[in-house]
Amino acid sequence: MTTAAATPAPTPWWAWTWPPLAWVILAAAALAGTGGVIAVAAGAILILTVFAAVYHAEVVAHRVGEPFGTLVLAIAVTVIEVALIVSVMVGAGADKSGLARDTVFAAVMLICNGLVGLCLLLGGARHYEQGFQAQGACAALAVLAALVTLTLVLPNFTTSTAGPVFTTSQLLFAGVVSLALYGAFVFVQTVRHRDYFLPDVPDEEAHAPPPSGGAALVSLVLLVVSLVAVVGLAKALTPTVEAGVARFGAPKAVVGIIIAALVLLPESLAAIRAAHLNRLQTSMNLALGSALASIGLTIPAVAVVSIIIGQPLALGLGASQEVLLALTLLVGVVTLGTGRTTVLQGIVHLVILAAFLFFAVVP
Repeated sequence: MTTAAATPAPTPWWAWTWPPLAWVILAAAALAGTGGVIAVAAGAILILTVFAAVYHAEVVAHRVGEPFGTLVLAIAVTVIEVALIVSVMVGAGADKSGLARDTVFAAVMLICNGLVGLCLLLGGARHYEQGFQAQGACAALAVLAALVTLTLVLPNFTTSTAGPVFTTSQLLFAGVVSLALYGAFVFVQTVRHRDYFLPDVPDEEAHAPPPSGGAALVSLVLLVVSLVAVVGLAKALTPTVEAGVARFGAPKAVVGIIIAALVLLPESLAAIRAAHLNRLQTSMNLALGSALASIGLTIPAVAVVSIIIGQPLALGLGASQEVLLALTLLVGVVTLGTGRTTVLQGIVHLVILAAFLFFAVVP
C-alpha cells in the first residue's frame, strides 16, 4: 500500500520578516549612527536575524544533504567574516594590525571550546552518550593543528623580521598553504572520503520530505541576505563595542572576541540544535568545519589586503595564547578521538573556554 507524500512545512513568517527588517535598521544606523535607541534596536534585530539565518541554512542543508549543507553555512559565514575584518582593516591605523589575529584566534577558541563544549554538554545531558565519525573529526583536527601553527604560532619564531610579523614572502606562503590545506580538506569531506562526515546512525529528520528546488533557492538567497545583515549590524555596533571595552579598561583583544562571537551566532545555534536532536555528526561538521574555514579563508584574504594597502599585519600569538591553543588541540584530540562523548568532555572544553575569556580580560 502506498501513502501520499508528505508536504514540506511552509516557511514561517518570521523567516521572511527579520532579514528585510535588519536592512532597514542598517539603513537607519548608516543615516543616524548607532547611538541610543538605534543601538538597542540593532542588537535585538541582529539576534532575531540569526534565528532566520539558522532556519534558512537548515532548509538548504536538508535539500543538498550532508556534509554539503553544513559546508554551505560554514563558508558563507566565514566569507562574510572576512569582509567584516577587511572593511575594518582598510583605512585603520597600526593599532588595528592585530585585529585579524585576535578575531581568528577568538573564533577558533570559541568554536573548539565553546561551541564544541556546549554541544557535548547539552547533547550528553539529554542523550547520555553520543557518537560521531572519529575519522572525520581527527582529519579536521589534523588540518586545524597545521593551520594554526603555520599562521598564528610560526610568526613568533621567524628571523627575517621581528615577530609577530611575517615578511611579504612569508605572508604569501602562509596564505597559499592555508588555501591548499583548506581546499584539500573540503575535497576529502565532500568527495574522496565523504562517508567520514556522514552520521553512522540513521537520522530521523532525513525521512522528512525535502524542500523543493525553488524553496531551497529562495532560502539560499535569504540565508546570504541574513548573514550579510548580521555582519553589517555587527560592524555598525563595533564602535559602540570598542567604546564599551575602552570604558571598562579591557584589552583590545576583547573586541576581536566580541566580533567573532557575533559573526558565529548563526552556525552556533544550528550546531547546538543539532546536538539537542542527537545529530552530533552535524554539530561536529559545523563546528570543526567553521574553525577550518575561519583560518583557511581569512588568513589568505587579509594577507592579500595587507600587502596591497601596506597595512601592518601582526599574526603571532602571545605566550599565554599559545599555551591555551596547545591545550585546546591536545584536549580536542583526546576528547574527540574515540567518536563517543559524554557531558564530561563538554565540561572540560567549557572550562578551557572560561580560562581563555578570563585571561583575555585579565591578561
